[in-house]
Amino acid sequence: MNERRYGIDCIYLGACAWDARLTRICVASIRYFYPDVPIRLLAGDILQAGLADELKRYWNVDLHDLPRTDFGSGFVKLEPLFGPPGERFLMLDVDTIFAGPVLDAFADCDAPFIADLETLPDADLKRLYYDWDRIADIDPNVQPAHKAFNTGQWFGTAGVLRREDFDRWVEWKLPRRLHFPDRFMTGDQGVMTYLLLQKEALEGLRIERRKLMRWPGHSMEGLDLARVAARKAPGQVVHWAGMKNVFLRKMASADLLLFFENYYYSKMPGKQLRRWRDNAYHVWLHYRHQLGVRAKQRYRKLVARRALPGLPASS
Repeated sequence: MNERRYGIDCIYLGACAWDARLTRICVASIRYFYPDVPIRLLAGDILQAGLADELKRYWNVDLHDLPRTDFGSGFVKLEPLFGPPGERFLMLDVDTIFAGPVLDAFADCDAPFIADLETLPDADLKRLYYDWDRIADIDPNVQPAHKAFNTGQWFGTAGVLRREDFDRWVEWKLPRRLHFPDRFMTGDQGVMTYLLLQKEALEGLRIERRKLMRWPGHSMEGLDLARVAARKAPGQVVHWAGMKNVFLRKMASADLLLFFENYYYSKMPGKQLRRWRDNAYHVWLHYRHQLGVRAKQRYRKLVARRALPGLPASS
């Protein structure tokens, strides 16, 4: 198999323990259009038990060789940048699907980076990416985030950016942290787009911008289930950024997610019984996590109240 058949060497998926259900759906959507493109999981923290083995055995998905630990919010998605020089890849969050032949649509572009073409008001850009006015006191050459892009889907080339390029902004010990969290959005998105825009403006880095992402919160025209299932929809990535729900049916355009989930289990032993088991476990994990978070919050409030003289421990 020629790995550059689709213009890339592989697809990377940024996965974590809480997104096993969406990871399965994302993989199924890719395989629906591309049965043989290499896919590698980037484990941003400890994955759900058995998921990596399942995807490897039944869907030919490899687990990228990284430390099995918490990388911090989204920072694992920077790792492909530092891979074998010249490796060309597509980076995806797992709350995404292929709605059509995405790789075919972008195979004609030889730019080292391809990003979504996004237009937002300044206030949203500062909230979602970085506050360039506040960064100016650190970097007077900072570029406004007017050409920033959601990092849940982008094409990149390894070896163009180096870890040293991020050293001023990212603390590399695990879990990764930002040196200036009050100026950048949490995680990889702000610092990644900041650095690429700097390289583009000051060093001539080529970034091709096209309509790559579709967000269900806006128009889904042309991406209805009938067209997607018939493989007649545009080659774009649908991304449920900020719209996840533990119950898929409550999400916008849920029919697309359920279609690819059904496709996934149609290829698995046990089919619907396995689907019911996996989804019940998914719901249980999320509720257990929420209960744990609430318990920690209540404990911290109790400790804080006890530390204040003259206040009762509870109301």
